Amino acid sequence: MITAHLPSGYVLARSREWSGAVLVAAVIGAVFPDVDLIAFYLIDDRAVHHHRYWVHAPAFAFLVSAALYAVAALAAPKWTAPVFAFGAAWTVHILLDSVAGGIMWLWPVSTELFMLFPVASREGVHFLVAFLTHWTMAFEALIWLAAIWFWRKARSDV
Repeated sequence: MITAHLPSGYVLARSREWSGAVLVAAVIGAVFPDVDLIAFYLIDDRAVHHHRYWVHAPAFAFLVSAALYAVAALAAPKWTAPVFAFGAAWTVHILLDSVAGGIMWLWPVSTELFMLFPVASREGVHFLVAFLTHWTMAFEALIWLAAIWFWRKARSDV
């Protein structure tokens, strides 16, 4: 996924009828794993595929989300719903990246990237163009359409 993470968080939130802080947490959680792009571009000079960073490892995401939820449940129960939404959206991000981007599903046992539909690199074609012209972009378009539908529905309910 290249463009659909943010709207996927919105779709998740609206499909669960979440609003307020819970909706915001879902949208933030949906884009959170790509914080690793800061290190990817500014620190590592693109030497390591950004899906190999800890924020894209499902086991790590689960452990951190579970720990945050436990802390919220004990210390501040009103935050359990936003924390849950954040973790759920983080999981959706990882699932979406599994379509064509590759995720380390077996980490920490293996760092192999697994994806459903590999996007073949083409000589002379920038990787971004290869992704944007791959048929899986139709899936991203569906997520955007769902987000627009939920947004319009929310506006008409006001």
